[in-house]
Amino acid sequence: MTSKIWKVLVLCTGNSARSIMSEAAINVLGKGRFQAYSAGSQPTGKINPFAIEQAQTIGYDTTKVRSKSWDEFSQPDSPKMDIVITVCDSAAGESCPLWLGSPLKIHWGFEDPSHVQGSDKDKRAAFSHTFGLIKDRMQKLVDLPLEQYSKEELSHKLDEIGQDA
Repeated sequence: MTSKIWKVLVLCTGNSARSIMSEAAINVLGKGRFQAYSAGSQPTGKINPFAIEQAQTIGYDTTKVRSKSWDEFSQPDSPKMDIVITVCDSAAGESCPLWLGSPLKIHWGFEDPSHVQGSDKDKRAAFSHTFGLIKDRMQKLVDLPLEQYSKEELSHKLDEIGQDA
């Protein structure tokens, strides 16, 4: 008997920081029960090096991570997502493509550490703080007994996680 692998797409505008760190957190913390991807509405084409550093702190293999368009996940041969999470307010307000399979759509906003000015130490501290918040929220996601909930119940549980500060 095999358990379902939940597919999660994490979206942000640039797909360079928060969505990348969220992808890493879900894949590592989910321990094979989840397959997370990330994308952006207007991908920058590069990953912020501080986001890469944070993903590597939990052992995430970043060698194949790239900034990509969310259009890649709306194609007929794309993986069918179970959950789509926006992690920045601007992406949450945009018209998203139609996702195959009618996934649950939720918004869990995080401050953008890329906007922090100052030294590398200041930037690294901002990324570490945001990644800590991301890990906490993604841990709550992967700890849920997802199979036990109806789609409506799961949507409510995910909304509750998003309300946690």
